[in-house]
Amino acid sequence: MDVQNDFLPGGPLGVPEGDAVVPVIRRLAGADAGPAGGEPACDLLVATQDWHPADHGSFAASHPGRAPGETIELDGLEQILWPTHCVQGTPGAALADGIADLDFDAVFRKGEDPRTDSYSGFHDNGRRHDTGLAAWLRGHGVDEVLVTGLACDYCVKWTALDAVAEGFRTVLVRDATRGVELSPGDVERAIDEMRAAGVRIATADDLAA
Repeated sequence: MDVQNDFLPGGPLGVPEGDAVVPVIRRLAGADAGPAGGEPACDLLVATQDWHPADHGSFAASHPGRAPGETIELDGLEQILWPTHCVQGTPGAALADGIADLDFDAVFRKGEDPRTDSYSGFHDNGRRHDTGLAAWLRGHGVDEVLVTGLACDYCVKWTALDAVAEGFRTVLVRDATRGVELSPGDVERAIDEMRAAGVRIATADDLAA
């Protein structure tokens, strides 16, 4: 999920320690050797990218007088305002070094509608538009997904919850995600919510074992 330059430390919406997920994801993808001997933990590898137009409604800059972290109503939905990030075609929207060179079977882009944010890799926040991810997974015979990336308390959480709702067995790889933590404890609350919905919480070592 969304391991893009703008979400790494130093980016406009940098996730603390967000770069720490890269080596874990590479290990899960079989790109780097670990206890599993470099074997991938999965059969297929899929990436998502936030891919916003420059005037996206979730950007504080699109609302004069508003600041990141404030909440507004956007197209009938409650919306947290964010710094401008992951604008289509910019270096900040590119997949991060160490992720971009992985052999992805598919890449799904989200957040292209300026009126609606899209945390989940499956649907926008209003569930008005489908990215096609669920159909693609079913078409490839997938029944279990491992969820990794950024950020645990937003895009990762909503993707995992939607994966369960779509009928997939779902595993959150805990050491392959980090959170924004707008409020202290947001990550642990997100993990509790995922667990309660039926998401299995595991580490890369658990999967290797």
